[in-house]
Amino acid sequence: MSELFHECGVAAVFHMNNGPVSPLVGGEDINRTAHLIPRMLLDMQNRGQLSAGLTSYRQGRGQILDTYKQIGSVQEVFRMSHSKKAENLMNEYSGPVAIGHVRYATCGKDDRSYAQPFERHHIGKGKWFAFGFNGQLANYQQLKAELLKNTDHYLARESDTELILHTISRHLSNHPPGGRQALIDMITAVNQQVDGAYSLAYINALGEMMVARDPLGIKPMCYVREGNLFAAASESVALANLGFRLDDIKFLKPGHVLTIVDNEIDIRPFATASNKAYCFFEWVYFSNVASKLDDRSVYLTRTALGNELAMMEQKDGIKIDSDTIVVPVPDTSKAAADAMAHALGIPSREGLIRNRYSGRTFIEGHATREERARRKYMPLRDVLMGKKVILVEDSIVRSTTLRVLLSKVYESGAREVHVRVACPPIVAPCYYGIDMSKIRELFAPPFLGKNLALTDEIQQEMARKLGCDSLRYLPVEAIARAIGFDESDLCQACISGKYPTPAGQKLYQLDLSGAAGDERRAFDSNGTDFSASSPDPTSKPVSSK
Repeated sequence: MSELFHECGVAAVFHMNNGPVSPLVGGEDINRTAHLIPRMLLDMQNRGQLSAGLTSYRQGRGQILDTYKQIGSVQEVFRMSHSKKAENLMNEYSGPVAIGHVRYATCGKDDRSYAQPFERHHIGKGKWFAFGFNGQLANYQQLKAELLKNTDHYLARESDTELILHTISRHLSNHPPGGRQALIDMITAVNQQVDGAYSLAYINALGEMMVARDPLGIKPMCYVREGNLFAAASESVALANLGFRLDDIKFLKPGHVLTIVDNEIDIRPFATASNKAYCFFEWVYFSNVASKLDDRSVYLTRTALGNELAMMEQKDGIKIDSDTIVVPVPDTSKAAADAMAHALGIPSREGLIRNRYSGRTFIEGHATREERARRKYMPLRDVLMGKKVILVEDSIVRSTTLRVLLSKVYESGAREVHVRVACPPIVAPCYYGIDMSKIRELFAPPFLGKNLALTDEIQQEMARKLGCDSLRYLPVEAIARAIGFDESDLCQACISGKYPTPAGQKLYQLDLSGAAGDERRAFDSNGTDFSASSPDPTSKPVSSK
């Protein structure tokens, strides 16, 4: 089964050449600006560990745009453990303008050709470009089918990033490239064809930059300018750690594009939507705990989720005694666990230690999920022995990791284990960029039925299946309260089955009906026929994100 495995991060830097070099660059040479990209990507390593790369612009060298990307972590790719090698590498790819990307995939293609940024050479500077993309196109199969109707066309990868590359290229072939309006027209044309989620950073060989965010705001993007230095990233922590003032960091509004042409920054809307759909999972799991997204702190959100868990426990929970402790599943559950323990007046203990040199189980590939979970966590027997453990997890997707952890906690002497989940049940796939591709792969749906009702009896049945003493999820309405947005401003498709785009909703209905796997005819939101001889309309391209 072809799947899209991704949650990735993009970064961009641009130094205006109409003034002194910013002290944040770390030298007097404006071309050292590109050296900032690996540092930014390192702060977003949580978003991808499979590959990393950058494209820099430097007028006067043989390759005006030059791309370097490899399989591996940011430290591995940019040789950050070897200062001389790292410096030599970055000197080769130095420049005043650059973009960067980190990507993950749990399996599938892990060769360099899927790494980003993607670059397209052309004799015309305005048509020679590179971009990094975070997102997923729900109408990928429809776009692919339309492109390949022309028998002269060919796709080298199962990747929606490649589709975007060709979409941009076709637009540029029919319109004069270069200049601010050309960039705005280009992203407008791309947006008119795609259904899904995206944020992207783009540069061309004219030295122009564009940073854009989808009209629903599903994928995050923030930016900052101090003096002559501009930077943008998927997460604010990547900007703050460069030395930019926190108060200066802004968040690109949904459906807006930021362009830098002739050393002038301009921000304007390129598309509108009747609502927003910020991905709630960014706050719950993906983002660095030190980040802010759209002015909402990740740490404070997870703390609020912990308080929600505590209120739920106080209302109808287990009997707490002197041997009761709260144990977070490291690392994303720690803030919620600490807040819950504080509110309940019991200790929060690190009964599970994460191997810092192992990738995220949700993200890292090659081994099975169970094998990765077993080698990733180490229980502390001295902490767990004889305790009544409230095990706090940020979410349950497939339950593979949780089952492994429960066996480890019990084997370490815990007398009871009660699982509390700082998220509602995951009931539906994500078609916008998270590795939840089929309903049948998810833990919760078989228990909940068509109406998705969560009762005490169902949670008890789930607990028996997992092998723990009890299990409690947060209700859906707790998420919006914790983040501080109205429910209507969040994409909660994976916990509600209600998708913010037509193609996403259609794919979900196909999955529910089982039409994706049989020989019946099915149609996507634009009417494209997917017969038995056509690709599975719910299948996803192998990640280049």
